[in-house]
Amino acid sequence: MPLFDLPLEELRGYLPDRDEPADFDAFWSATLAEAREFDLAAEYVPYDLPYVNVDVFDVSFTGWGGHRINGWFLLPRGAQGPLPCVMHYIGYGGGRGFPHDHLLWPSAGYAVFVMETRGHGGANNGRPGATGDPHGSANPQAPGMMTRGILDPSDYYYRRVFTDAVRAVDAAAAHPAVDASRIVVGGASQGGGIAQATAALHPAVRAALVDVPFLTHFRRAVEITASDPYQELVRFLSTRRDTAEQAFRTLSYFDGLNFAARGRVPALYSVALMDDICPPSTVFGAYNHWQGPKEITVWPWNNHEGGGGYQSEEQVRYLHKLFGES
Repeated sequence: MPLFDLPLEELRGYLPDRDEPADFDAFWSATLAEAREFDLAAEYVPYDLPYVNVDVFDVSFTGWGGHRINGWFLLPRGAQGPLPCVMHYIGYGGGRGFPHDHLLWPSAGYAVFVMETRGHGGANNGRPGATGDPHGSANPQAPGMMTRGILDPSDYYYRRVFTDAVRAVDAAAAHPAVDASRIVVGGASQGGGIAQATAALHPAVRAALVDVPFLTHFRRAVEITASDPYQELVRFLSTRRDTAEQAFRTLSYFDGLNFAARGRVPALYSVALMDDICPPSTVFGAYNHWQGPKEITVWPWNNHEGGGGYQSEEQVRYLHKLFGES
C-alpha cells in the first residue's frame, strides 16, 4: 500500500474538530452505573497447562447487561507481591485465542488480563472465541459488528463492548495478585480503540498502550479508506441513505477523538503511515487530542500490522521505565 494520507509533518499537527454530543459524559456515567448494579462475580479457574514459569486462569466476569464475559488471566509463577497488570483488548474478529498467545507480559514480569470481545472469535484468524453477544437489535445492520444498533446510542454494539472493558478493569483491580495502582490498558486496532476509551472511562487506569487504533475519527475514516471494517458503515449508509445523520450522531458517543480528549494518563501510541485500515490521520487525530503525557512510534513503511514485534518491545521498555523497573 503506498502513502495515501497526509504527509507526516502535517499529521504531527493534525487536530481535527470533534463532534461531541452535549450529554457525552452523562451518557457514559449512566451506562457504567447501570452496569455496576450487577454483581461482578469474577471467577478465576486454574487452567491445566504444563507451563513451568506461568500460571494460567480461565477467567469470567459480569459485563454489560449482566452478560458473562470470558478471558484469560496469566501470572509469572512465583512473582513476589502485587504486580502491575496489562489489560489486553483484542482486534476485530478475533477471540481470546490460546494462553500461549499471551505470554509476552508474564515473561516481562507483569500480569496480563485478556478480555474477549463479545460476539467475536469466529473469524478465520486462528484465535477462537467463547463469548457471545446475547443482546439483539431492532434495527437493520450490515454484516459485521460496526452497524449493530447504530441508529440508537443506547443500543449500539460498542456501548456493550466498552462497558465490558471497564468492568474487566474492575475485575483485575480486585484480584489479590494485581497492584490496582498499576493497571495498564492496551491493544491494537479494535483493541487499541477499546483501550483508548477505557483509559478515559476508568479512573484506576495508570497508562495506555494504543496501537494503530480503530473506532477513531469515524467520518474521516469512512471518507478516505476503502477497507473493512469501516466499509461496513459505508455499505450500510449506501442502502439506508436516510439515516446518515442519525448514524453519525450515534458514533459520536463512541469516537476515539472524544475519549482521547479525556485521556490524562501516560500513553504510548503507534501509527503506520501505509495503514489503509486505520488511516494515519485518524490515529494522529486522537493522539494530538490526548491530554496526558504521550509518545508515538511512527512506522513509515508498514500497513495495519504497524510495528508488530518491534512495537511490543517498545511497550515493554516503556512500561519498565514508567514503573521504574529499568
